[in-house]
Amino acid sequence: MQLSFWEKETYFSNIDVLVVGSGIVGLTAALHLKQAQPKLKVLVAERGLLPTGGSSKNAGFACFGSPSELLDDLEHHTEDEVFALVEKRWRGLQRLRQHLGDATLDFHQWGGYELFDKKPLYEACAEKLPYLNKQLSAITGLPTTYRQADEKIKLFGFRKVQHLLESVVEGQLDTGKMILALTQKVQAQGVLVLNGLEVQALHPKENSVIATTTQEINLQAKAVLVATNGLAQQLLPQLHVVPARAQVLLTKPIPDLKLKGTFHYDRGYYYFRNIGNRVLFGGGRNLDFAAEETSTLGLTGLVQNQLEELLKTVILPGTAFEVEQRWSGIMGMGPAKTTLVQQVQERMVCAVRLSGMGVAIGSLVGEEAAELVLQQLQA
Repeated sequence: MQLSFWEKETYFSNIDVLVVGSGIVGLTAALHLKQAQPKLKVLVAERGLLPTGGSSKNAGFACFGSPSELLDDLEHHTEDEVFALVEKRWRGLQRLRQHLGDATLDFHQWGGYELFDKKPLYEACAEKLPYLNKQLSAITGLPTTYRQADEKIKLFGFRKVQHLLESVVEGQLDTGKMILALTQKVQAQGVLVLNGLEVQALHPKENSVIATTTQEINLQAKAVLVATNGLAQQLLPQLHVVPARAQVLLTKPIPDLKLKGTFHYDRGYYYFRNIGNRVLFGGGRNLDFAAEETSTLGLTGLVQNQLEELLKTVILPGTAFEVEQRWSGIMGMGPAKTTLVQQVQERMVCAVRLSGMGVAIGSLVGEEAAELVLQQLQA
């Protein structure tokens, strides 16, 4: 790609920080960098027309966490680790709301619900509700975060659902509006956001990093932040980040839709919500974990057919619906439900592996990564 003198000087010279990835983490990091040091030249490079991974492709849950999810986390992590992560999710969402405002995000705290069709799982969760509520009260400030809500099963019109637990703090938002508003906010601060610029490789040099791109433009920056989450191994193969594809569908408008809020089903492997009078329904990667451990966006008949079947038999029984749209996004997972925010080489930092909680924790992760970058600049 041939550039003019003006283009080279304006866009690609004297870069202080190169941020790879224009999702919630990358944009929040860029915002924090400019607020901390307004004179920094910050360039955000995004390989796609829009964020490629999952920031504007997810279901738009506030991601506080369901009872069965927290109990499963407690089997694999310490109590302190689990509730520290919950606090991070809670504080991260508040930070996002402070940055952009509820009206801009189209944020609604209509509550979240977990559906149970298996008695043992429900009983295990119900037994632990007093314990969970006690632990969570220190975070949310509420005496009750989770409560039984069986009386709403009929209200929502579910079939084959035996029990329902409600989370009073769960919410939903519009992640397309979120990314657009974040992009506009960082641009107003003087951050350059270039879409369609794909970083292929990073090469540390003395006091700088060279980034090569598919457009054959070499970028030299004093520091680099990789914020590509599930796609991180493409640039940093040494990281323990596993891509996890999430498939979703969206119905056409449904007259007199009874659903309002966010919902988890089958240990959280399925999730759905209303968008006005439409239903967004996603999940099903547990049907074939190996096939869904991919960085390739796409759909499979196995997952999409199961989503439609569950809509017909459990979620919208007796209600006619048509699917209007289908898509997928890429999450970043790992052996532990912890983020990787760390220096990977001299003047190179990563902020990845958000484990499907990007909406909740992305703002704090971005700020944490920005602070590491600032330390690199001072080194």
